This record gives sequence, C-alpha cells and structure tokens, in this order.
Amino acid sequence: MKARVYVSLKAGIFDPQGSTIQQALNGLGFSGVSKVHAGKYFEIELDSSSQADAAQQLSKMCDQLLANPTIEQYRIEIE
Repeated sequence: MKARVYVSLKAGIFDPQGSTIQQALNGLGFSGVSKVHAGKYFEIELDSSSQADAAQQLSKMCDQLLANPTIEQYRIEIE
C-alpha cells in the first residue's frame, strides 16, 4: 500500500519557517501573500493486510517519529 502523510503545526503554534517564507515572498514582489504555513510531507509504501492495519501502523509512525504530537497534527491518506 502507498500512503501520504501530511504534518503541520497545530493552530496557535508560531510557525517561524512559514513566517520567514512569507517575508521572503513579499521581498520578491509577491505582496499578496499574507500568511504561509510550512509543514512536512511523506510518501510511505508498506506491506499491510488491510487498510485499517495500515492506518494503525501509520498513526504509530507519526506519534513516535514523523510528528511531534505536542505541537503538530497529521493527516494520513492511504491508496
């Protein structure tokens, strides 16, 4: 199975990388950009007997390594 994992900061958490990108875009003349949120994206291929099992494995991966559950949230898509 192939999965996509999107990790982003939770609402209310300051995003210094997004802020820096937004300022750089404004400096390049893209003045209409008012906010940027930076995140992480992973494509993962895994052997799994079912989609439910894959979702459980991926959630554990996110909780233990791919995301910091204290300040980040994640979304999983499985093909």
